[in-house]
This record gives sequence, C-alpha cells and structure tokens, in this order.
Amino acid sequence: MRARLTHTFTYRYSKPVQLGPHRFCLRPRPHGFQRLIDYRLEVTPDPSQLFDLLAAGGDAITRARFLGDTDLFQVVSRSEVETFSAPLVEACLDEEMARLPVPIGRLNPDLASNLQGWLPNGQHDAAAVDLAQEALMGSDQRSLTFLQQLLEIIQDRVKYTQRHIGPAWPASRTLKERVGSCRDLAMLMIECCRSVGLPARFVSGYHLVEPKPDRYDLHAWTEVYLQGAGWRGFDASGIGAVDDRYIPIVTSSKSDLTAAITGSFSGPPGVESIFEWAIEAEIISNSQLKIGY
Repeated sequence: MRARLTHTFTYRYSKPVQLGPHRFCLRPRPHGFQRLIDYRLEVTPDPSQLFDLLAAGGDAITRARFLGDTDLFQVVSRSEVETFSAPLVEACLDEEMARLPVPIGRLNPDLASNLQGWLPNGQHDAAAVDLAQEALMGSDQRSLTFLQQLLEIIQDRVKYTQRHIGPAWPASRTLKERVGSCRDLAMLMIECCRSVGLPARFVSGYHLVEPKPDRYDLHAWTEVYLQGAGWRGFDASGIGAVDDRYIPIVTSSKSDLTAAITGSFSGPPGVESIFEWAIEAEIISNSQLKIGY
C-alpha cells in the first residue's frame, strides 16, 4: 500500500506564551516492512533550533527549541509511505523459540528493556500474569497459538473504546473496567507477553481502515519479538496480526515515550489554550507486495 498523510496539530493561546523545548514523534518508520518516500515537518513559529536524533529504539525523533512569544503554535507533518506484507511468521520462526516459556538467556540482551514489567520495579501485573496463564492453557506451549488465544481472550473480555487523554492504563485496571482504548489494550497485551518471556513493545502509528472513517486518529498496537521472524505487530483492539494498512511511527518499551508531541509553555496567569488536530490520508495504491516470499 502506498499512502500520503498530513497530520496537523494547532494550539491557540488567549495571550502570548513562551514555548518550552518540544519533542516530536511524527516521522513514519523508514525501515522494516515500510519505506518512507517523503517526509516534511513544518513548525510555526520557526524554532530557534530544530534537529533530528536517533532514539534508543532506532526511531527518528525531532527536537525543537523556541525564542520569543507567540499566541499560535502549529505543527504539520506530511509524509508519503509504502508498506509491504510481511512473510508468514510460521515460515520464519526458529523452532527452538516456538515454544513457551522463552529461554531468556538465549535472547539478545538488547531486548532486555522490552521484557520488563509495567511496574517500575519490573514486577509483572498479577492480572496480566493470570490472563497469560489462561491463554497458555490449550496452546501446547506454542508461541503463535498462545498469541492467537491471548488476542481472542482480550477481545472477549475488554470492549474497545476511544479515549484521547491520559496515559495508558495498567493491565489490572483495563481488565477491571472491561473497557479500554487502543493504548490500554496494547499495554495489556504487552504485559501478558512479557510475563511468559516474549519481548514486547508499544507502537504508535496510523491504521488506514476500510471503509474510510469520518475522522482518522492515531492508533496504538503491540509488537512482539519472535526469534527468527523478528518484531511482528499485533492489534488487540483490531484485526489481530497487523497487515500493510498499519503505518508505524515510533516504538518504545514504554508507552509514554511515543507521544506525538511532548513539550510545555509558560505565560501570564489565566492564559487559556485551545487544541485542534486533524489527520488526512490518501491511499495512492493498494498493491499487495511481499518481502522475501
């Protein structure tokens, strides 16, 4: 699939404010099963400094610093990307890594951060451990069967809903509420996978669903590392295994590091801000190209 995207963020302030440093995660991933053809970032007012950096997870992050006051802050990301269908996981998976639990000592140490639990001390959420153990039942300890059963259980227990503000919930809250946003369901799946030794990370990006919705939104899903097949995407709030209509932007072992825009402002007492956003997407072609197979 080849698509053009325009993502606009507009902040208006009732009085002039001073913008603090900002961090942008808006550049679609240029590698893996995706090719970045074109990318432009337009920022108003002009930053005094604007530079890219390579984050720990390998994604391109942009940072900006500003001078002077403004009553308007606008960020426009324009990109053109081409996505491809990944080879079948079954054809790539290393046999010794197909069974659970995963022997942690055989994994690349670079995956350590993606094995830590949701809690700061690295302990896994008890509710997620219980759910993972339930998914293991009847899976014959097979990684792919476990993932399929886990997705089915999550989709049966938790109703997907949109929630635009606030951080991702921990697994126990999502299961207790029986409702959650895409980022809540992504973190629930991440925690379950990590508890059985499967490295998992949070992904933020776009899902160009069919039919086209009235309004596109950012989406979140999970990537699980399967030895031999590498990082593969799974959407607990959508279709399960992701296809070429998913466009990853940024990944991290922690969900809060994938926010599209992070920053601050300071101004006079009582200053108010109004925030608006829009995502426009145009599918140029919908070819079913595959890599490797």
